[in-house]
Amino acid sequence: MSKRAPFEIAGQTIDAGTRRTVQIPVSTLSDHTPVAISAHVIHGKREGPTMFVSAGIHGDEVIGVEIVRRLLRSQPLNSLRGTLIVVPIVNTFGFLNHSRYLPDRRDLNRCFPGSPLGSLASRLAYIFLSEIVARCSFGIDLHSAAIHRTNLPQIRISGANTKKMRLANAFGAPVILTSPLRDGSLRQEAKRLGVDVLLYEAGEGMRFDEMSVRAGVAGILRVLNTLEMLPSKGIAKARRNSLLCSQSAWTRAPMGGLLRVYKSEGDVVEEGEVLAAISDPFGEEEQDVTARNSGIIVGRAVMPVVNEGDALFHIAAVKSVDVAEAAVEGLSEQLAGDPLFDEDEII
Repeated sequence: MSKRAPFEIAGQTIDAGTRRTVQIPVSTLSDHTPVAISAHVIHGKREGPTMFVSAGIHGDEVIGVEIVRRLLRSQPLNSLRGTLIVVPIVNTFGFLNHSRYLPDRRDLNRCFPGSPLGSLASRLAYIFLSEIVARCSFGIDLHSAAIHRTNLPQIRISGANTKKMRLANAFGAPVILTSPLRDGSLRQEAKRLGVDVLLYEAGEGMRFDEMSVRAGVAGILRVLNTLEMLPSKGIAKARRNSLLCSQSAWTRAPMGGLLRVYKSEGDVVEEGEVLAAISDPFGEEEQDVTARNSGIIVGRAVMPVVNEGDALFHIAAVKSVDVAEAAVEGLSEQLAGDPLFDEDEII
């Protein structure tokens, strides 16, 4: 059997059966400090698909960076078939500044496909798309809720693509939420290149969440196994099927004030059920926050100070309340049953 050809990226060559971190130049800061996309490439000995895993497109969404760190240390990757390109921080500028955005105040995930002659965000989008995404047949993009919000672990996909749905189910998150593609998003432009992308949403901006991290690492390994890039040994299958939700809505604050939350992400609620209460600082006026629709809470606000109209609870519709409760309970038990990470594995 002939040896697999090396993988070439950013002027560097990675031999089959080896791994390396490469730097893809992006720009230079105003003080002449060079900035690059750091990508870790694992080039397996045997032929197989090429897949990417990315995090930190929004600089304040740090949970994906921790998922990537643990993924790269996982033993199953030593048996990888094909090629895996892992980018822990796409938006280095935002990450260093604890900001969702770039210095030019643009959201990177609205700037694809980008341009080599455009704004800073446009150039970064162009480089990431052409140097990473275009080399792959599949990808997983890791996100969290924005700052002061948190999300239940969930996979977001668009359309009725059979392959994507199979891989989304393999991931094993509690919820699969179908959502339309947004103009300028990575998923939209990847689709035009023929690259399917799963979007994983979990946790809160600027925070780690242990269960969300575990769900992310386990899900990526399951997808790699389903793509036959990893053997099944050491990779646990999800105990329950994910809940497929095609509709969702936000319940908003009926008044401004101090928020007291009674329900959390993962809870299954009925339309009209009391989710929280809002009071003015004197306690003279109070209003209940009631569910706009029945379903499972897939996201919520964590900031206790709210203004009238603020989005508080993101509720995805489900076909059966009993099935939804069983699915969330089963997946939670599986994650809770795994051995706890040592402290140096968490921070």
